[in-house]
Amino acid sequence: MKKIGFLSFGHWSESPGSQVRTAADTLLQSIDLAVAAEELGTDGAYFRVHHFARQLASPFPLLSAVGAKTSRIEIGTGVIDMRYENPLYMAEDAGAADLIAGGRLQLGISRGSPEQVIEGYKYFGYVPPEGSTDADMARQHTEVFLRVIEGGGFARPNPRPMFPNPLGLLPIEPQSPGLRDRIWWGAGTRATAEWTAQQGMNLMSSTLLTEDTGVPFHQLQAEQIQRFRKAWADAGHPHEPRVSVSRSIFAIVDDRDRAYFGRGGDESDQVGVIDNSVARFGRSYADEPDKLIEQLREDEAIAAADTLLLTVPNQLGVDYNTHVIESILTHVAPELGWR
Repeated sequence: MKKIGFLSFGHWSESPGSQVRTAADTLLQSIDLAVAAEELGTDGAYFRVHHFARQLASPFPLLSAVGAKTSRIEIGTGVIDMRYENPLYMAEDAGAADLIAGGRLQLGISRGSPEQVIEGYKYFGYVPPEGSTDADMARQHTEVFLRVIEGGGFARPNPRPMFPNPLGLLPIEPQSPGLRDRIWWGAGTRATAEWTAQQGMNLMSSTLLTEDTGVPFHQLQAEQIQRFRKAWADAGHPHEPRVSVSRSIFAIVDDRDRAYFGRGGDESDQVGVIDNSVARFGRSYADEPDKLIEQLREDEAIAAADTLLLTVPNQLGVDYNTHVIESILTHVAPELGWR
């Protein structure tokens, strides 16, 4: 059994064929798709975060709105770039959004992906300390964020406050119990997955890894997951971790599907360079359900994960993306034992 969610990049553009023309379209349609996905029985609604791009950026207003309009579905990100974040302000936003959603937030965070601008985090006021890298800064921000959402006091109270204070040092407010266990790290390598486990975060792995050993992507990703689980056990954390992988999967069941994806998916991995490192990109899947089922049976990383995020082409609109999700839940997931 698996949790199955969708992952939207939240693109908008004025190009022909796009049903998402503006930022308002993206935000409002994201809410509508989450509501529709919940009605279908989908387990999660996840959203990418990219700065300086015509995509979803500041996630917490959207997460809060989705939380207020739904009642069961998990709500998450994949991923928030921690180089750009004030960890204390983010902790306040995350606590508030999680309370609105009734404890359904699943926050994916990471160092982030390649940027639209050079060193964009500097425009947000963040510069790595002398001798540190931007990746070090992202982990430092993460360390602070994880510590303060646990609820411990650290700030010395004013002796003459506007409102009465409780005794002792003050924590960030609001606090949302259990949020610390629902933080995920987007890991791009096997070593980073081991670090993620040591920090007590869940593992979020996408359709690319910033390393290549020559084996198929799904096998390399399965090894990443295995290393994560071993490192988690070695660390002795008291609860079970979660692992998600994302995939582009389209079941071709009608003429619309044939028009958009009838040529099939990328049937083999691709190897390229990202951030000056060799990277392996996983294939996508597009086929008739019976053929799709057989192909997916061979994906070792999907088998090893407990959560599957379906990347959706959000610019094709809410109705079509609802159909894409429903087709997987109806025609594919039961045959593979995911439902």
